[in-house]
Amino acid sequence: MPPLLPDAGPQRVLAASNFVYTVGSGLFLTAGVLYFTQAVHLPAGQVGLGLGIAGFLSLAVGIAVGHLADRRGARGVYATTLVVQALATAGFALADGFWPFVLAVGAATGAKAAGLAARSPLIRHFGGDRPQEFRSYLRAVTNIGISLGALLAGWVVQVDTLAAYRLLVIGNGVAFAASAAILLLLPAVGPGPAVGGPRWIALRDRPYLLLTALDGVMAIQFKVLTVAIPLWLVAATTAPRWLVAGTMLLNTVLVIALQVRAGRTIDSPAAGGSAYRRAGVAFLVSCSLIPLSAGTPAWVAATLLMTAVVVHTVGELWHSAAGFEVSFALAPQHATGQYLGVFGLGAGLAEALGPGLLIALCISWGRPGWYVAGTLFALTGLSAPLAVRWARRLRPVRQPPLETAVPSDPAGRR
Repeated sequence: MPPLLPDAGPQRVLAASNFVYTVGSGLFLTAGVLYFTQAVHLPAGQVGLGLGIAGFLSLAVGIAVGHLADRRGARGVYATTLVVQALATAGFALADGFWPFVLAVGAATGAKAAGLAARSPLIRHFGGDRPQEFRSYLRAVTNIGISLGALLAGWVVQVDTLAAYRLLVIGNGVAFAASAAILLLLPAVGPGPAVGGPRWIALRDRPYLLLTALDGVMAIQFKVLTVAIPLWLVAATTAPRWLVAGTMLLNTVLVIALQVRAGRTIDSPAAGGSAYRRAGVAFLVSCSLIPLSAGTPAWVAATLLMTAVVVHTVGELWHSAAGFEVSFALAPQHATGQYLGVFGLGAGLAEALGPGLLIALCISWGRPGWYVAGTLFALTGLSAPLAVRWARRLRPVRQPPLETAVPSDPAGRR
C-alpha cells in the first residue's frame, strides 16, 4: 500500500492536491446519482439523459484545453479548471429541475474533462524517469481519498435527508477549491517547444483515435460502480442501503493496494493490449453475477454484489494500467496535453453514453441487460490488441521514437 504523500517536492504537491480533490469526488461518486433522484426528485431516466447531454458537451473541451496547457503552461490552466469545477458543483445544491441540473452538471463535466487533459503535462514533467509509476501511485492515492469520501457518503445515504444531501454537494465543491489552492504551491511549468507541422496532430492519428474509442467504451465500466450498482441495489435487491458505500469502499481498498503493482506488470503497448482483453473478460463475469442478487435474501444479495465488485475491480486494475501505458506510450512529448485531450474523448463517451446506457440496460430492462453490458465489455477488450498492433505498425513511419508517459483517468477516479 503506498504512502499518502511522496517525498517533499513537486510530486508531494501534486499528490496532496489530488488527495483533497478525490475526497470530494468520493462523496459524489458514491451518492451523486442518489442525490438527484432522492433529493431533487428527478426520475432516473432524466438523470441519465442529463448526464449524457453533459458528457457530449464536454467531448471537445479536453482537446482544446490540453493544447492550451501545452502552449501556455499547465499549472495555471489546471488550477483554473478546478475552480470552475468547484463553482459548478456547488451549483448542484441550487438545481431544482431538469434544466438547472443539466446546466450545472454540464459545466462540472466539461471542467473535469479539461482538468484531466491539463494535468497530464504536469505528471509527465514532474513524474521522474518513470512517469507511469508516479501515475499509478496517484491513482492509488486517489482511491484513498475516494474511500474517505465514500465513508461520509454512506452516512448521507443512510440519513437520506435533503439537508444531508446538500451538505454532500457543498463539501464536494469546497474540496475542489482547496485542491486548486494547494496546486499554487507547484513550480510553474513553461510551455512546450514549438514544433512545425499541423497543429492538431492527434486528430490525424487514426490508430490513436481508434484506441480512444475502444477505451471510451471500456470506460463505461466505471459507471457500473457509481450508477448501475447503487440504483440496482436500492430498487431490485433486499441488501441494506449502506452497502452502496460498502461496494465503493471495497473497490477503492483493492485499487489502493494493487494498482501500483498492476501498473508495473504492463510496461509496453503490447502488454497494454493484452490487459484490455483480460479486463473485458473480468467485466463480463462481474456483470453476470450482479443480476443474480435480485429476489434473494439480504445476505445472499450482499455476498453476490461484493463478489461481483471484487471481480469487477480486477478488471478495472487491468483496464486502468492498459490505458496508462498505451495512451501515452504513443503520444509525443511536445503534444502530451493535446494527445491526452484526445484520449479524454473516450472518457467523454463514457460520461455521455454510460449512465443512460446502463440505466436503460441494467435498470429498465433488468437482468438481460446486465448480460448485454458484460458482452459489450468483453468484445471491446478482444478488439484492443488489434488496434494496438495497428498503431505500433504505423508509429515508426508517422513520428520519431517516443518517450512513455501516463494518461489521466477517463471516469475521473484515476
